[in-house]
Amino acid sequence: MIFSKGLSQISRNRFSRCRWLFSSRPIQQLHQSNHIHDPSKVLGCRVIHSWVSNALSGIGQQIHQQSTAVAEEQVDPFSLVADELSLLTNRLRSMVVAEVPKLASAAEYFFKLGVEGKRFRPTVLLLMATALNVQIPRSAPQVDVDSLSGDLRTRQQCIAEITEMIHVASLLHDDVLDDADTRRGIGSLNFVMGNKLAVLAGDFLLSRACVALASLKNTEVVSLLATVVEHLVTGETMQMTTSSDERCSMEYYMQKTYYKTASLISNSCKAIALLAGHTAEVSVLAFDYGKNLGLAFQLIDDVLDFTGTSATLGKGSLSDIRHGIVTAPILYAMEEFPQLRTLVDRGFDDPVNVEIALDYLGKSRGIQRTRELARKHASLASAAIDSLPESDDEEVQRSRRALVELTHRVITRTK
Repeated sequence: MIFSKGLSQISRNRFSRCRWLFSSRPIQQLHQSNHIHDPSKVLGCRVIHSWVSNALSGIGQQIHQQSTAVAEEQVDPFSLVADELSLLTNRLRSMVVAEVPKLASAAEYFFKLGVEGKRFRPTVLLLMATALNVQIPRSAPQVDVDSLSGDLRTRQQCIAEITEMIHVASLLHDDVLDDADTRRGIGSLNFVMGNKLAVLAGDFLLSRACVALASLKNTEVVSLLATVVEHLVTGETMQMTTSSDERCSMEYYMQKTYYKTASLISNSCKAIALLAGHTAEVSVLAFDYGKNLGLAFQLIDDVLDFTGTSATLGKGSLSDIRHGIVTAPILYAMEEFPQLRTLVDRGFDDPVNVEIALDYLGKSRGIQRTRELARKHASLASAAIDSLPESDDEEVQRSRRALVELTHRVITRTK
């Protein structure tokens, strides 16, 4: 606990110091200019006048930039799509209804009011749909059913619903594999209703997602999201069956992280673009945004597993290391303290080994470097949005700012 508070305090102090240095540049310029001595009084007056004018101009520009930045920061991604999210949530509850009462209760478990989670992925996809709502240049006249009909938005909403069902299904299965007892601040489904029903509920949600996916009648989109399910299974298998060298490889860890977390959101973003009839280039930008946002999200998740508490996370802290799962903070710490490798190979069934590993982590830059890597991926996600085709539409611009804002929220979140 002391270790967690120390990291948090160091992080806040560094951020505050960096912000002070940035805002104090004009003052530094003022001190530097006071050392300029010109023998000509007239020229000196002109120099001072010129400096004052430039300084005031610089301050004005800085205030304008800060005001613009503040205005952009005030875009709340979740508020922009709040009404649409409510519609989606109600539709999802109706989509997961089952005939068998026990299965119905299990399938609806994480869609009930109050435990539906942050709905992060549907929010991203709805914002992406608006962000890509631009005129598409075409070399020759052609009929685009999705764009010309009024149901494009409904079809894109369907992608958001499918994505959320796949995501919840993966959580149910993961909790069984990890023998978890909490999720979203309440008892996990496997803990409350047993492993068998939890697995069946996950399978049921995947089947519902498949039915909804088939209704889109778009083979490329179907292929994309079918690949996502394959990636989820592959990533989980990679985590369960690692060799000693693979467990200590950052490249292996990042590939596994893409499969388990980033593939779903990246391919879903790409599906949103494809349904709207966008070019391959724009579809790749949507994919890149989702991929890098997903990677940044998981990297911060791995940090919070060490620095967060069970109350804030809604699940047990230190859960990864206690299950023998080696994540980025430990991998980076291992580079500074190679003796950690012995502990990793030995496993963390013994609580003493966990404490020793945490001690090494506290001495290392593992947490800091993981945050830096998350910031790098968040920056790449933001760059993908900046590279989208230009638009003067206010709603499009607002949604793009919201997508960029999400990259900031992902790397600064505490739960």
